[in-house]
Amino acid sequence: MSFADPPADFGSYDVVIVGAGSSGCVLANRLSADPTRRVLLIEAGGSDNHPWVHIPVGYLFAIGNPRLDWGFRTEPVPGLNGRSLLYPRGKVLGGCSSINGMIYMRGQAQDYDLWRDLGNPGWGWADVLPLFRRSERHFGAADDHHATDGELRVEQQRLHWPILDEVAQAAQAMGIPASADFNAGDNEGVGYFPVNQRRGLRWNARKAFLDPARRRPNLRIVTGAQVLRLVLDGRRVTGAVFRDRKGLHQVRAGQEVVLCAGAIGTPQILELSGIGRPDVLGTIGVPVCHALPGVGENLQDHLQLRTVFAISGARTLNDRAGSLWGKAGIALQYALTQSGPMAMAPSQLGIFTRSGPDHDRANIEYHVQPLSLDAFGQPLHKTPALTVSVCNLRPTSTGSSHAVSADPAAPPAIQPNYLATEADRKVAADSIRHARRLMATPHLARFAPVELKPGPGAEDDANLARLAAEIGTTIFHPVGTARMGDDPLAVTDARLQVRGLAGLRIADCSVMPRIVSGNTHAPAVMIGEKAAELIIAG
Repeated sequence: MSFADPPADFGSYDVVIVGAGSSGCVLANRLSADPTRRVLLIEAGGSDNHPWVHIPVGYLFAIGNPRLDWGFRTEPVPGLNGRSLLYPRGKVLGGCSSINGMIYMRGQAQDYDLWRDLGNPGWGWADVLPLFRRSERHFGAADDHHATDGELRVEQQRLHWPILDEVAQAAQAMGIPASADFNAGDNEGVGYFPVNQRRGLRWNARKAFLDPARRRPNLRIVTGAQVLRLVLDGRRVTGAVFRDRKGLHQVRAGQEVVLCAGAIGTPQILELSGIGRPDVLGTIGVPVCHALPGVGENLQDHLQLRTVFAISGARTLNDRAGSLWGKAGIALQYALTQSGPMAMAPSQLGIFTRSGPDHDRANIEYHVQPLSLDAFGQPLHKTPALTVSVCNLRPTSTGSSHAVSADPAAPPAIQPNYLATEADRKVAADSIRHARRLMATPHLARFAPVELKPGPGAEDDANLARLAAEIGTTIFHPVGTARMGDDPLAVTDARLQVRGLAGLRIADCSVMPRIVSGNTHAPAVMIGEKAAELIIAG
């Protein structure tokens, strides 16, 4: 069959799910638990059977791998001095949960209460906490905030770096409290990140949610299949057209289609289907089927400022992995115990705090790493150093992600618009100051920290913001491009149904009206749980 032929009939299912990422895997599991409901899960990527997916340190090499990562780049970002950034997105079963940093972080209770107050009843903290608990298999005892009988494993990290203990004590000396649990609604404090691992291996959404369900006869999973467009009959979505190695196929959805393609993939599919801003659709030559001006807008992301400090008198991964013998020892430790540096999440120590006294709750997050390198996938530096990354948890800058062609293979134009507002530039300047104060505490003096990046000197707001523009990079948390709400720019309502259309729902991070104050995998799983609950309720 050639791609010029009409689509072959792929049959009919009750629910067609587009995207087997964090939300899509949850949704496939929950919906197919009813044996009378026929579910199709379509994933553009392939199997996650790759060592760099499952060995935690493989994160450094999975990003940028064309088998696992879409390999997007942003448009030149004015706020970053015109730099274009790599913008990784999972292209594999499990989606970004197969290439992310494995950190399990829900955000803050006030994030979800704000969602509710923005016209989304049923999304407050009290509403979503049971959904977080539903999927969780926590390492501790079950309590009001955590559960131990879910599918998503949440474990403590299986390694120890004494220098990170020292940084934690330095943070406490600054007045930042120790935190035993970042996920109880208020994450302010310092502690080690909990991770989605099982005995030193990554625990992605495929393992957690698809494996228990994939033998159900009413669930079909298709990989290597890219959805090209949705099929509409008037104001109702009735199916989708997708392409795989065998050609074109059209599948019918008796109940609904659910887009779980993420904050970049979902708006592109909508636009290629004629759903979105008329001016964007006109530019790419797609007829307008349903005007929705909010599609692709409201892109939000966490910009991280990766400050680097050389140290002495303590070991880091730079020197431990700096020789052949060191690498061999690390590999042997992992082979024997599934612990040590190969089991480590990219970031181990977390700090949530306030960049200044004018913030009423934690507004910055540290990811502290006992290593340094120029960029992920690049060699480690030769001498001991720490990377002390800081990100603004609630940026006020917003961008967009739009299709640039009617060709589904053409990457979209991603413009995060980082540091576009004065408020974000102020937080960036204060974040660099805060990292400097942390590393200058008397507790760390014996390690003689020396600032390598961005480098000492600048102290005023303007010059610190300029340095932030030079070193800032994504922390891979895009959200918001199909946000829910009850205003004219909202794309979905609080039930995740696309406004003005029947038979179409969205369940991924694109529906977030505001970015959460933390990492985004756990919220994506929760959104999948919520979507399943809404669909089952009818």
